[in-house]
Amino acid sequence: MGWLKRMFKKDKPASASVSPKAVGKAPDGGDIADCKLGLEGEFDESGLAKRVALAYDNDAALDDEDRLWVAQLSSKVVLKGEVADQGTLDKMVSVAKGVKGCTDVDTSAVTVG
Repeated sequence: MGWLKRMFKKDKPASASVSPKAVGKAPDGGDIADCKLGLEGEFDESGLAKRVALAYDNDAALDDEDRLWVAQLSSKVVLKGEVADQGTLDKMVSVAKGVKGCTDVDTSAVTVG
């Protein structure tokens, strides 16, 4: 099971992107912040976390670490849980930082091993 399916109960939409262009406006009528862009450019409060999960699904080197979760606090990606090794965690941080709208990655709640 992939990241999107496990965490958000979503299959990957055909036009999903880790760096989508905004489609429409935010609920307040303004532009959609990069951290609130959904998988297809729509407004989504959890958009950044979903796009990071998509990026993990798209990277063959990152198997689904079923004891790790991805969340977000505004433009910060928050990883929680456990990963198999430090190399995997480092790769996950690098991939997350490459997703549009991510300004920081918090791994303080991750246990290695």
